[in-house]
Amino acid sequence: MRIRLSGTSGPAGWPAPNCPCASCNRATDNRRLPARVTVDGAFTLRAPGAGTLTAGQVPAGYTVTTTPYGTRVEGPGGESLLYACPEAPADPPTTAGGHAPVPPPQQVDLALVDVVESPRSVGALRRAGVVGTTTAVAALGGDHRLHSPAEFERRARLWGTFAPSDGQELPCPPAAWPPSRIRGPHRALVTGGARSGKSAEAERRLLAEPEVTYIATGPTADGDDAWRERVEAHRARRPWWWRTEETLDVAAVLRRASGAVLLDCVGTWLAGVLDACGMWDEQPPVGAEEELRARIDELVEAWRRCGAYAIAVTNEVGSGVVPPTASGGMFRDYLGRVNQRLAAESEDVVLTAVGRISELP
Repeated sequence: MRIRLSGTSGPAGWPAPNCPCASCNRATDNRRLPARVTVDGAFTLRAPGAGTLTAGQVPAGYTVTTTPYGTRVEGPGGESLLYACPEAPADPPTTAGGHAPVPPPQQVDLALVDVVESPRSVGALRRAGVVGTTTAVAALGGDHRLHSPAEFERRARLWGTFAPSDGQELPCPPAAWPPSRIRGPHRALVTGGARSGKSAEAERRLLAEPEVTYIATGPTADGDDAWRERVEAHRARRPWWWRTEETLDVAAVLRRASGAVLLDCVGTWLAGVLDACGMWDEQPPVGAEEELRARIDELVEAWRRCGAYAIAVTNEVGSGVVPPTASGGMFRDYLGRVNQRLAAESEDVVLTAVGRISELP
């Protein structure tokens, strides 16, 4: 089949009509029309939820069906296309009506996904088996929900998808091997100041992954309503299938990790380890500093040897006011050294500021 995309953006186009926002201004040299998909020049495929095609609208030899994952098209030669629905389910149902087993979903050759409306759908489709290693995923939906066309293309690359242009024709099955998303072993360190967007960026990088372990190193929220709200906000924006481990024994999790793993964050881990070693005490116990250094060495070694696609979030604390206390200065100094050592063992280091991303060489 030949799939023609005469439009690739969200419902309003990019730039949107009469929209003065900065994103639309940036898109004036790379205009995109609302998504429109034509199959072999024979019929136009409607977006999931926009109504089904009637039998008379589908030529002989083609099959168009509505599935839990979106609209599936099979061509005369057995080639398959999925126009994915938002929030595609990550796991197929195990029974039909509570009785008969449901066969596993079939992998498709090409998937079209609105990655702006629902970026986690790529990970859900991979988890469900609809998108496999030989499936090409075209990223649609670019519009002013993102701050620039360059950011749209960056995210598409992170997720192992590609961003086609208006008017582009795609072969189905794909003529070339699909773009590879990053797989382990690979390490990325995301650093930035408070409320810089570092956690959101780290989570965003793993939305297309079917298996993610989230290492939460922060303290419990008992008695701290503000911290509880912050933790709940983090949980709400993560896909439901991510597994969470709340622990300071980060090295043990990294050693056994598979798939993808997210450590958030190194700063709270260090604060907890400083406490466990007694370093916050006015007179630390004998051997406390040696124990702390051993714990740091253990973390760095586990990070170096981690076989998963690993992302760690950390705090950039050395750019502000000099800490007024000795304990604050100690934390700053130790965290700065830990950050440097983790960065030295990372293929990617990313600095976040005001929600924007800078990749450090």
